[in-house]
Amino acid sequence: MTNSRQRLELTWIGKENRPRLEPRILLEDPERSYHAGHRVTDQNLFDNRLIFGDNLLALKALEQEFTGKIKCVCIDPPYNTGAAWEHYDDSVEHSLWLSLMHDRLEALGRLLSSDGSIWICLDDNEIHYLKVLCDEVFGRRNFLALIVWQHSVQGKGYLGKFSVHHNYVLSYSRTESFVLGDLPRTEEHNVN
Repeated sequence: MTNSRQRLELTWIGKENRPRLEPRILLEDPERSYHAGHRVTDQNLFDNRLIFGDNLLALKALEQEFTGKIKCVCIDPPYNTGAAWEHYDDSVEHSLWLSLMHDRLEALGRLLSSDGSIWICLDDNEIHYLKVLCDEVFGRRNFLALIVWQHSVQGKGYLGKFSVHHNYVLSYSRTESFVLGDLPRTEEHNVN
């Protein structure tokens, strides 16, 4: 007999070890704050925030005020390329990267409005695992597209490997309420 709640999911070592996060409060640092003197129109949102600190804790702090209110999220997470950068290590063990992404995607999903969407930039290193992880978090039915974009035109000259000139943008809607607006077509688009 099959379990009707059974579903396809990605598993990895440590997936069940989830951090227990308490509610957080954001404190403004007046030395780093800037407030515009006036609104351009009455429709302007006047509440931008730049948060310094651990991004998972920052997302937790935003939940109380913004759960279900964010229309669009665009993230550029560590690509997990194996490189070490000045501000972060882009070389974490694969299962740890998946755990870090899983927790953040779930938090971002709670912030999204029912007609919201998330757009994630990544390269070949983790994109296929991220797709399966996003299917689990956001639901496979909410997959919008895997967009390929050319990020360079010059060959990189990797010895014994392909020189990749593209990255990806993986996009999901929060629910079926999301509507992707059409861009107007111009005569320039009709030229061969």
